[in-house]
Amino acid sequence: MKSWKSTVFGIGAILTATGSILQALFDGNPNTNPDFAPLIAALSAGLGLLFTRDNDVTSEDAGAK
Repeated sequence: MKSWKSTVFGIGAILTATGSILQALFDGNPNTNPDFAPLIAALSAGLGLLFTRDNDVTSEDAGAK
C-alpha cells in the first residue's frame, strides 16, 4: 500500500456506498426502493482509487518497471 491516500479514499467510497445501500435495504420500510446506479458508480470510483498511484509516489516506489 504505497499510495495510502488514494487507498483510504477508495475504501471510504466503497464503505459509504455499501452502507447507504444496506441502510435502504434493511430499514424496515417496504416502501423504500434502493437506487443501485449510485452504488455502481461509487464502487467503480472506489475501485479506481484503490489502483491509482498518489502524485508523491514515484514509479520506482510503487514497484513499476
